[in-house]
Formats: sequence, C-alpha cells, structure tokens
Amino acid sequence: MPKIKFGVIIDEELRKELDKIVEESEDLDSSRSEVVETILTAFFKSSVDHAKKVRELVIKKERVNYS
Repeated sequence: MPKIKFGVIIDEELRKELDKIVEESEDLDSSRSEVVETILTAFFKSSVDHAKKVRELVIKKERVNYS
C-alpha cells in the first residue's frame, strides 16, 4: 500500500509518551511515524464503530480542556 506524508500537531504530553514508546522499542529501530501508523492500524482493525469512538473521545477531551 502506498504511503502518504502529512503533518499533525499533538500535545506535548502525547509527544513524550510517543517518544517513550519509541525509546522502549529501540531494538525495533522504529520511528515516531511507524509507531503512530501502528497505533492507527490497530485502532482501525478493531471491531468498534470508529466514528462513534472518535466522537466520544473528542467530547471527553473537550470536557477536560474546558473544566
């Protein structure tokens, strides 16, 4: 499957967690991009309603940010 490149902006805490996973997987020589792609692949292969789950998570995030 062809790959495309696009940029995203994430919270500093997420970046730290992502870097932690990359460091802990040093033996795999994985990049941030590869880890993010793996996480997204796992999400989209799961049996949940993806649109519904994303809406739920966005709403929860907004509630936390505006509290």
